[in-house]
Amino acid sequence: MANRTDPLARSIHGTNPQNLVEKIVRAKIYQSNYWKEQCFGLTAETLVDKAMELDHTGGTHGGNRRPTPFLCLALKMLQIQPDKEIVVEFIKNEDYKYVRVLGAFYLRLTGTVADVYQYLEPLYNDYRKIRQKLSDGKFTLTHVDEFIDELLTKDYSCDTALPRIQKRWILEASGTLEPRRSALEDDFEEEEEDKEDGQPMDVDEPNTHEKDHLRGRSPTKERDRERERDRDRKHERHHRDRDHDRDRDHGDYGRGRERDRDRDRGRERDRERDRERDRHRIRDDDYNRDRDRDGRERERRDRDRGRHRSRSRSRSRDRRERDREVGELRKRRGRGSASPPRGRADDGPREEPKKRKEKKEKKGSGKGPDPNDPEIIEMNKLRASIGLGPLK
Repeated sequence: MANRTDPLARSIHGTNPQNLVEKIVRAKIYQSNYWKEQCFGLTAETLVDKAMELDHTGGTHGGNRRPTPFLCLALKMLQIQPDKEIVVEFIKNEDYKYVRVLGAFYLRLTGTVADVYQYLEPLYNDYRKIRQKLSDGKFTLTHVDEFIDELLTKDYSCDTALPRIQKRWILEASGTLEPRRSALEDDFEEEEEDKEDGQPMDVDEPNTHEKDHLRGRSPTKERDRERERDRDRKHERHHRDRDHDRDRDHGDYGRGRERDRDRDRGRERDRERDRERDRHRIRDDDYNRDRDRDGRERERRDRDRGRHRSRSRSRSRDRRERDREVGELRKRRGRGSASPPRGRADDGPREEPKKRKEKKEKKGSGKGPDPNDPEIIEMNKLRASIGLGPLK
């Protein structure tokens, strides 16, 4: 229950506000002691007291990636979703710099593009120092304007992915935002006017020191004032150069850089196309070489298979011819020989049908047995030995 988003909270960028913090970092925050002890039951009013106690910014640190109190309070703001007026008051607070930085970080996560530029760009003029905890647990010194510049120009801050926003020059071209005006521009214009007014006086009246004494001004104070003006002028020039460098990426110089990048990308595409063409040519050559080798292998296998088939056909043809010749030879031997060849196991069965046929012919002729037949003689002897009469 303590980790759930407020039921009345609206979805931010089409999702649950807590999902703007990555899941692993969110789980680390839920497991931290600061979240369980200090962030439990906080509301939009009591959150201010905890924000006033902050003494550094940062994401996660250490080997276990423990979250900082700054990140825990940012997730708590995403959970309870305070009103926009409260967040704006956080940003406008000049007494507590960490409260201001916390409100700016929350607005960068949840605000619209116009609100982000409208409320965060004035913080470029805040040069106060803040402490930031690094991923190894050590502290580093930075400034509020550097933190704001990181929020507006980078995609990642405090171990949190920032939603993408449009470039400022695009919003200026569409009329959503007015051109950015530096806070020191008015002072610079006043200094220019003072210089223009002071130049004729210096020419017409060479004895300026006497006039200064008569007016109650001392040359020492005038020199100190001039040094301060020079220092302010250098400071303004430095910020103007930095703003110019930032705007140059989005203005005409940026367009020139874009043209250079497009030209470089075109050259890189041409080189990549040539490399791809060379790769295709090498691949085609390898394919043709492999195909020729496969064709030669296939032809060799076909020749070997044809030779094997011709040998097997010739063997089968020879076997059939030899079998046919053997069969014809046996038939000729069976027809041509009156008496079967000796030493054959099937001689007996072949002679028996002939003897039976001869006996049948003798019986059919009506004549009795021949007494001179050796068989009859042997049979009569056998019958006589056992006491029987001769055959009739």
